[in-house]
Amino acid sequence: MTNANPNPLLEVDNLHVTFTTHGGTVQAVRGVSLSLKPGETLAIVGESGCGKSVTARSLMRLLPEHSSRITGGSIRFKGRELTALNERQMRELRGSEISMIFQDAMTALNPTISIGEQIMEGIVRHRKVSRSEARKQAIEILKLVGIPNPEARLKQYLHEFSGGMRQRIMIAIAVVCEPSVLIADEPTTALDVTIQAQIIELFKKLQERTGVSIIIITHDLGVVAKIADRVNVMYAGQVVESGTVDELFQHPQHPYTQGLLGSMPRLDMEKDVPLTPIPGTPPDLFAPPKGCAFAARCPYAMKVCGAYPPEPVSVSASHTAACWLQDERAQNVFQPPIKINIKSALG
Repeated sequence: MTNANPNPLLEVDNLHVTFTTHGGTVQAVRGVSLSLKPGETLAIVGESGCGKSVTARSLMRLLPEHSSRITGGSIRFKGRELTALNERQMRELRGSEISMIFQDAMTALNPTISIGEQIMEGIVRHRKVSRSEARKQAIEILKLVGIPNPEARLKQYLHEFSGGMRQRIMIAIAVVCEPSVLIADEPTTALDVTIQAQIIELFKKLQERTGVSIIIITHDLGVVAKIADRVNVMYAGQVVESGTVDELFQHPQHPYTQGLLGSMPRLDMEKDVPLTPIPGTPPDLFAPPKGCAFAARCPYAMKVCGAYPPEPVSVSASHTAACWLQDERAQNVFQPPIKINIKSALG
């Protein structure tokens, strides 16, 4: 649920991130810009390897120092430039102002320390309270995320919880200090559909209670339709389309967005209608193409697409697409986009 406050809480402008490897330099994020308002949920979607998680980790400065580098751009949180902060200053922000839920609880949580200790660690560090008070707050947050018998559960270890419970523990650790921004990286991956629905409802409950702004990273468009206010579609390290969830599902303007929607099973499809996968593979980011990164896979590609990168064009006040098909000279070759009624298609 978005807040009436029009001022962004988080602003990213023209972010560039590279990785140095034995094979060369990977241009993982290439000019990403996004904004997040108070109380808003922003979804970042795209294929694996498109730069979603790297963008998210860049916001918290959690990329490996020895191999990665922010080579350009700005990250502003509440007007404060995060790229200029040192590690000590970032540690003060992590957990208290910006928190992250990582993809895999089994690797993100410590299996040798009790769940209670891991939750209490952030409370003691950021809220400067006694351990007895931290324990009370840990019990309350476990109740909030729906873990039964929290007093006993505090003493247990990671292997004693199911996959869905582990995800709830990750959420509890991330929100216990009531951050302003919560970044959820593939929070429903590898969970069955029933648990996925419960996790989505938990996010909504937390947002209603605390007003937290959420960035959710996913490739599951069903999750996006249920929780997001706005969507950024990423491809090859760039945002190729951005708009409200209704605009992107009902009026997608970039061929890549149309391809994602066309390959998604929907309730309103005839049972014998095959899904349409996107042909080809993403480009090599060791040497990105000089034109549109999607040109080699695009059914509407023109000569200009391979020669020059398209600039984002405003389709409406809240909807942009970086595609040469938006140029007025290309209107006669543009095909009407598919339209999806979100509620009827995704249930």
